[in-house]
Amino acid sequence: MHISLTTEEEAYFASFLQYKNIRRKQFLFQEGDVNKFQAFVIEGCLRSYSIDRSGFEHVLQFAPPGWWIGDMQSIITQQPGTLYIDAIDDTAIILLFKSDLEKIYTAVPKFERFFRILAENALATYQHRLIGNLSLSAKERYENFCRLYPSLIQCLPQKQIAAYIGVTPEFLSKMLNQGTAKK
Repeated sequence: MHISLTTEEEAYFASFLQYKNIRRKQFLFQEGDVNKFQAFVIEGCLRSYSIDRSGFEHVLQFAPPGWWIGDMQSIITQQPGTLYIDAIDDTAIILLFKSDLEKIYTAVPKFERFFRILAENALATYQHRLIGNLSLSAKERYENFCRLYPSLIQCLPQKQIAAYIGVTPEFLSKMLNQGTAKK
């Protein structure tokens, strides 16, 4: 998945990166914003989610260190987005603007391969999650969450984990307590 770069190519790529710190609970994007960049998490954690008509949050993704995040539909179409992205903790990120990425692709075509592979992996992950949401029990969805985000299990509030797996916090708490009682 990695690509080999010359020193000049690395410097060229780095020249487009912008560093930013996001405070806990601060929004990177809100529904209706046009998302012009992807964010790479250096430290901390971001989450993307939507809010339904009843006010219930549906978490699409968590982005711990080493993960990319963005409202891809908005990035691609440059139309107002449908997601909220905020910081769970104080978070340091690198921004890569879509307009700059197009320049990078032209100047260093290897990056098209790199970001294509990232996109393919993300699509496969989302397909797996969608199938799981349609066919797995809440317990199985929780187990999948634990496999995907092992570093977040102990540090996220149950409310956010519940929003990711599609259950209420009360149901998740009951389910986890039942699992503990059986052991």
